[in-house]
Amino acid sequence: MSEVRSSDDVEFDSEVPVLIVGAGAAGLIAALTLSEAGIEPVVIERDAVPSGSTALSAGLIPAAGTRFQRAQGIEDSAKLFAEDISRKAHGEADAKLVRTVAEHAGPSVEWLADSYRMPFEVITDFNYPGHSAHRMHGLPSRTGAELIDRLRGAAEVRGIPILTGRVCDTLFVDEDGFIEGVEIDARGARETIGCGALVLACNGYGGDPELVRRFIPEMGEALYFGHPGNQGDAVLWGEALGARLGSLSGYQGHGSVATPHNILITWAAIMEGGFQVNRDGRRFSNEARGYSEAAAEVLRQPGGIAFDIFDARIAAIARQFEDFKTAEKAGAVVSADSIAALAARIAVPADALQAEVDAIDIGKPDRHGRVFEKQLAAPYCAIKVTGALFHTQGGLAIDANARVLQKNGRPFPNLFAAGGAAVGVSGAQASGYLSGNGLLTATVFGRIAGTSAAKL
Repeated sequence: MSEVRSSDDVEFDSEVPVLIVGAGAAGLIAALTLSEAGIEPVVIERDAVPSGSTALSAGLIPAAGTRFQRAQGIEDSAKLFAEDISRKAHGEADAKLVRTVAEHAGPSVEWLADSYRMPFEVITDFNYPGHSAHRMHGLPSRTGAELIDRLRGAAEVRGIPILTGRVCDTLFVDEDGFIEGVEIDARGARETIGCGALVLACNGYGGDPELVRRFIPEMGEALYFGHPGNQGDAVLWGEALGARLGSLSGYQGHGSVATPHNILITWAAIMEGGFQVNRDGRRFSNEARGYSEAAAEVLRQPGGIAFDIFDARIAAIARQFEDFKTAEKAGAVVSADSIAALAARIAVPADALQAEVDAIDIGKPDRHGRVFEKQLAAPYCAIKVTGALFHTQGGLAIDANARVLQKNGRPFPNLFAAGGAAVGVSGAQASGYLSGNGLLTATVFGRIAGTSAAKL
């Protein structure tokens, strides 16, 4: 419903100092930050068990200049990280937000490691497109499910109330733009909660087909691989409040979701020397540009499908991700001792597929502009994949303190946003998404939103 109503004459059933809508990474990190500051926040979550888009991700947080990097001899800096973000976003992302996330990501990761015993390590087996250094920090399982479980556990230890099974659908605002409180639907029962500050961490609008068709028509019919609870509440509230919105056409797609199994296949299968072909056995893009823009490329192919082509060496690298092992168990990965045999197994023309393998000239740009560093070798592997929409990157415009901005550029008195509810740092195009941008902004601005709300 996502309504905004006047707070005149509203008597709230209860009052809390800070209310957080959404118990994904952004919301839980905001809650932990507030709790550490001596503030008792309350978190509203629509699901029975908090998960959100975080649980569906690989749980990787890009960060520069961390002690985890230094321990492995990796040279990196916030300045270099910011340059990578801006370059990938074609210069469209807000420079202040870019600088903020680049500078705060490292301290945020180390804070999670030190305060909540999260055993981060840097992935060095391969590098993600657009990153100038190995800076992806992940937990042992390489899953977002582990990250959200650890965050939820940390919140429980601190005694932070997480009210699950409740949908926040109405904001109450006074004439000065102060959010006085909210109304929630608790399994049919209505309840109002007053608040001193409100943090929106309810992600984007990818789960609302109408909003997707409105803002991202190219993905209007794409498989949605995000959390179904991402119904665009923040955007709709923002429109009703007169908030500034930004980069609504930006999104993170993925060009490698095993079909019909609906299992995410790590882009390491491509970046380590694999490539994609369509039903005709032909490559159709420079896969090294990134997995987000690959989604639309794959969907433009006959039947909206493609095949990831790689080898046993690459498969061994990909197995560090639980999703890839799950795909193998589900039978999504097929293998053969020759290209001809592999082509027969996936029903593509053998001569076309062989020609694509033979066309790889190590160290030289191919017709798509990609430079391969390694040649595939038998046994060969393939996975049938499609393109998917993961999460949107546009949302409420915020400043560097995570305060939501009005159309005139002034911040609302007590409204904050983080994660998918807020505008990201990917610009307005899918190609602007740098790997990890989603959890990057969720982590950094979740913590900043908590800090800023605590100051009120």
